[in-house]
Amino acid sequence: MNKFGLIGFPLGHSLSAVIHKAGFESLGINATYDILETPPETLVDRVKFLKHNDYDGFNITIPLKLPISLFVQEVDAYADIAGAVNTIKINADKTFSAYNTDAIGFTRAIPKDINLKGASVALLGTGGASRAAVLGLADCGVAEIGVYTRNIPNAMDYMAYMRRKFPQIAFTSYQIDSVRDLSRYQMLVNTTPIGMLGRSADMTPIEENVLRTMQEGTIVYDVIYNPKKTVLLKNAEKCGFRTINGLDMLVYQAVVAQEIWFGRTPDFNAMKIAALENL
Repeated sequence: MNKFGLIGFPLGHSLSAVIHKAGFESLGINATYDILETPPETLVDRVKFLKHNDYDGFNITIPLKLPISLFVQEVDAYADIAGAVNTIKINADKTFSAYNTDAIGFTRAIPKDINLKGASVALLGTGGASRAAVLGLADCGVAEIGVYTRNIPNAMDYMAYMRRKFPQIAFTSYQIDSVRDLSRYQMLVNTTPIGMLGRSADMTPIEENVLRTMQEGTIVYDVIYNPKKTVLLKNAEKCGFRTINGLDMLVYQAVVAQEIWFGRTPDFNAMKIAALENL
């Protein structure tokens, strides 16, 4: 039997087990998926545990996406540029191959009829999800990304790094609290936790009156998946904009992880239904 799991802390809210189990079933693979709470100070012991208990791979979430890189032997381009790892394949010799599937998940969640080549995108936030979004947007061929952050001085390293990695994209940073006009953008992406259940579900990073400055046909993408419709997305729909929530991204990044582990693609719809039933 194959063994997989998720490490991070805390993990009480995670949908990973139900999503991955649905994927395993769709492939006819007999596998387990364990939720392994791992405070940062216990990471060394957890890595030993995973190696010595015949795990085939595992996923990583906050706050371990960066520290896990100390234990890997091979890193894919997405993980390298994102500076974060969320999927590990444990090889026969017990070495770790590291991947980041968030960026591919972000891109696959964008409906096929949406063409972002040459587009201008407003990106809210500069954390790990923001980096994954930039990678995905670069793959889509965007020309410009306006990065909105609470603290511009703190974002300077992020901006310098992104300009170096993606010289074909024009990056500009703005103070999120002073945003008044978003009319130049064809897409708005929220990667901040504002609007997330249990933290700030009744809040929005961008007020409705500012959303109304956006041009007709703008897409609003919120990487938050719980609740399915954040205040931001509700307001965007009220304004007549097309919306994408974070659930498809969550499921697609799990699909990509299983492609890495098995070399086969599990059933996205089965995995999404499992997620919806457990939200």
